[in-house]
Amino acid sequence: MFIPVNEPVLSGNEKKYLNECIETGWISSEGPFVKRFEEEFASRMGRKHGIAVCNGSAAIDTAVRALGIGPGDEVIIPTFTIISCAASVVRAGAVPVVVDCDPYTWNMDVSMIEKKITPKTKLLVLNDLQNPTGAECSVAEFEKLAEIVNKHNLFVLCDEAYFDIRYEGKSSSFASLPGMAERSVILYTFSKKFAMTGWRLGAAIGPKDIIDVIAKLNVNDESCPNHFIQYGAIEGLTGDQTEARQILGTLKKRRDAAVSILNSIEGVRCFCPNATFYLFPNVTGAMQKKGLADYDKFRRTVLQETGVSFCTRLHFGRPLAGEDNFYIRLAYSGIDTAEIKEGLGKFKAFIES
Repeated sequence: MFIPVNEPVLSGNEKKYLNECIETGWISSEGPFVKRFEEEFASRMGRKHGIAVCNGSAAIDTAVRALGIGPGDEVIIPTFTIISCAASVVRAGAVPVVVDCDPYTWNMDVSMIEKKITPKTKLLVLNDLQNPTGAECSVAEFEKLAEIVNKHNLFVLCDEAYFDIRYEGKSSSFASLPGMAERSVILYTFSKKFAMTGWRLGAAIGPKDIIDVIAKLNVNDESCPNHFIQYGAIEGLTGDQTEARQILGTLKKRRDAAVSILNSIEGVRCFCPNATFYLFPNVTGAMQKKGLADYDKFRRTVLQETGVSFCTRLHFGRPLAGEDNFYIRLAYSGIDTAEIKEGLGKFKAFIES
């Protein structure tokens, strides 16, 4: 998986919207274009209250503060998650409480969550359809989580960055369960489905009193996302979805090719996720075969010997005590199938040599 160089993809109505916004001369943080974006986004989400922010990570940070999380509080987070979640909790002065993942579903082990709850617990971070594993919660897991949330009077941060990046079936939101909309803040980003990572546009959706606080924090943190970006994103929300479907079709082919090769490598086991554009293979046997017991040494050796680059498990939180399996994360969003086959072919040859 040679490090890819992105190519420009902006075309059609996106350019038209940008030009229209510029030609009108609107440069303030208010105006008809921002209002239109807010209306279209609210309609798409089926919710009344939300706020645009400059990216999904900003939404995490402001949501944690808006919920009043502070020194002495505890926040439950999954073992494998983007580091921004734990970082936001620590910045607020609170304590991240890590819950291990179920070895079959890759989701937080629901049976363990309640055992970790104390009188100090205020918040649960739910990474469904998540980075790095691609795992998704079942209906039964959602329902059990809802029981726990109600019983212990918790709020939930629902990370739905990859809600629309799935290859079969239909995604469902934890906030759609009875009584959970009032207890949930949904974190969303336009970077994934609409492939607009460089535009930096995210959102938080939740109860009005929480969103009002996020708005006050956000205006001091970043003022607002760029005006013309909000307007340009309207095309993603309301326009022809053909290109979005084509992206999913391409990603599925890449996923299938990568999973097939990885599972053919001695000492590697790879779960095939139905969502996101990441793979999280277990490489314990492969590392043992090469006589490597250190993540950084393994990563550097593979890069030097094959040209294949990846993140390791350490990029997604601290290992739990007694954790004895090793994992890497591969992203296939910016690399074509031919390069995946070439890169993983070299990785396979190196591991099995």
